[in-house]
Amino acid sequence: MSSSKGKGGTPATVALTKAKTAFTLHPYAHDASAQAYGEEAADALGVPYERIFKTLVAEVESGLAVAVVPVSGKLDLKALASALGSKRAAMADAAKVERVTGYVVGGISPLGQRKQLPTVVDSSALDFETIFFSAGRRGLQIETAPDNLVTLTRAVTAPIGKTG
Repeated sequence: MSSSKGKGGTPATVALTKAKTAFTLHPYAHDASAQAYGEEAADALGVPYERIFKTLVAEVESGLAVAVVPVSGKLDLKALASALGSKRAAMADAAKVERVTGYVVGGISPLGQRKQLPTVVDSSALDFETIFFSAGRRGLQIETAPDNLVTLTRAVTAPIGKTG
């Protein structure tokens, strides 16, 4: 179930619309038993794993930070810490992440979070004309140019993803 903001939107789609940014929504049937949400989205939409990005939240010395990495790999916590000028990073507690972002795990969007967090987008995103990421709920992806995501989240780009 989604809260209806605008045309059945989410805070992420509202942020894109407000910024007059071009994007396409891609709904798909979410399987409640799915554990790998990004891979589920890629398979359902027929999109290569490298073009679907997952939103992860980590804890660094200064607080929470957002990492946006391809679902084809994993987050390199050392690289994330380095990109943010921190010594170390660790995955944040899921309950805390949901409270701070306003989204549920598996539906966390880098856009429209309750509080603007420092954001790092994996530099591989810039290899594509468009990328996909959560629109703010399970079963809904946004497709837009990576530059749009970087601009709206005030992100830095860095090689923070690792394969495997």
